[in-house]
Amino acid sequence: MKILGFQTGHDVSYAILENGIPIIHEELERFTRQKEPLGDGLKMAIDRLETIDDINYFCMGNYGMYQPAGIRKWTSRGCYFIECVDQMNKVIKNNNGKFYEIGHHRSHAANAFFSSNFDNALIITMDGGGAEEDMTISAFTVWNGNKNKIYPIEIIPDRELNLGVLWLNYTTKVFGLSGTGGPKGSQAGTVMGMAALGNPNKFKDNWQNISLMKNYALQSEQNQFDIAASLQQYTENIIYKKIKHYLTLHPNKNLCLSGGVALNCVMTGKIKKWFPELENVYIDPVPYDGGLALGSARYVWHHVLNNPRIKWKDNSSPYLGMTYNQEDIESCLNRNDIKYKKVTDDDVVQLLNSQKIISVFNKGSESGRRALGNRSIIADPRSDKMKDMINEKVKHRQWFRPFAPSILKEEVINWFEYDINSPYMSFAISFKKEMKDKVPAVVHFNGSARLQTVTENDNKWYYNFIKKWFKVSGVPIVLNTSFNDREPIVETPEHAINCFIGTDIDYLYFSDVQILVEKNK
Repeated sequence: MKILGFQTGHDVSYAILENGIPIIHEELERFTRQKEPLGDGLKMAIDRLETIDDINYFCMGNYGMYQPAGIRKWTSRGCYFIECVDQMNKVIKNNNGKFYEIGHHRSHAANAFFSSNFDNALIITMDGGGAEEDMTISAFTVWNGNKNKIYPIEIIPDRELNLGVLWLNYTTKVFGLSGTGGPKGSQAGTVMGMAALGNPNKFKDNWQNISLMKNYALQSEQNQFDIAASLQQYTENIIYKKIKHYLTLHPNKNLCLSGGVALNCVMTGKIKKWFPELENVYIDPVPYDGGLALGSARYVWHHVLNNPRIKWKDNSSPYLGMTYNQEDIESCLNRNDIKYKKVTDDDVVQLLNSQKIISVFNKGSESGRRALGNRSIIADPRSDKMKDMINEKVKHRQWFRPFAPSILKEEVINWFEYDINSPYMSFAISFKKEMKDKVPAVVHFNGSARLQTVTENDNKWYYNFIKKWFKVSGVPIVLNTSFNDREPIVETPEHAINCFIGTDIDYLYFSDVQILVEKNK
């Protein structure tokens, strides 16, 4: 049985579950090459897939889009195509299926809980707002997940609490960065990175006055860091109080988080320290609205159709992009008149050891905003010059932006202050003091890092590559950043080649077919 979920509006995506297991998830921005464009997820699915005739159920995780008011609102913005709806309805009739429109936060909650391995959990979603089936608009919701069902505990109106809009206003009005939508997408992550260099107490008494804060921000870069630190501290205080309140009322050893605010890895990295009684904190790999396609489909499969839970081997795979074979890759290289050679992983490890910057293209792309080894740029974390080099010559971004460590899961306890499972790069935690100097390229100014834990079940190639690197370098960590340059993460071989040519990356490695491309001398 197949379910097609889609997200229309912004963060456009579609996903297919086959017997409850995701087999594909794609986001529109990866193909337009501009971040967060508006569009129609159903149209994207029809355009990308060979056929939708084998789909049994369709759903979307953003309630109200296909209601009359929503249709009028979005048609003029290229987010509703009646011919696509007619095609979907024909398939539904032929397959005796149904279309479901699932609430916004219900879909977020479902994606978090049903992609976890927990039989029960407290679920919290937090973002900039979305509608449930009764048209209640909320930006913070709490749910109880139990086996194959999720039930609402509290839906807080967005006028009472909206951290997503707060961050949007600061990102755009105070720091002058992009808040959401194309071509740059949300740059809230830049503000989060700034916070590590600031004093959170400097503006604690008046920082919520946005006009005043804008004036302060224009005066100096240090003021910007201090304002960002205040915003981060305020966010953490709110989330701490909310989690404490709901854990008191609904004790649970497992906590699931979703919604765009859950991308705040500095805040999420502190939760287990705040609440030692929690055994597990879990965030799905696509907590922002691009994950609503997956969440709505999972809700239909489990909660609506009453199918049992699926137990994932280690973690639910985020590697849901289409794959490209050797013929696809070589054809693309030949079209661009690019020379290449066959190599081994050991050869690439030696290049890494000689301080080369290597972009990796491996099988299907990872879902979400964070590269997890299949569309990554990797480098030696031991170098004290590597961070500045990649920021300046490859990523072309602010000097203070940090890079992530990908680390063998079994080595986390030896390098970080506490053990954690972070397969989707969801948590920033502190390095042990004695280990920081060994990998300066992946240590942020406050001594923390947003780590990705890697297991053989999650990504066999990446895990074994890091093990080879460990033997050569003495560290079980590689620097990992997304394979892009200010545009969305590369998706196709053509995108990879274009990004490689347009930056100072030294090598491009198609790892599953062991093809290496070097810059023309």
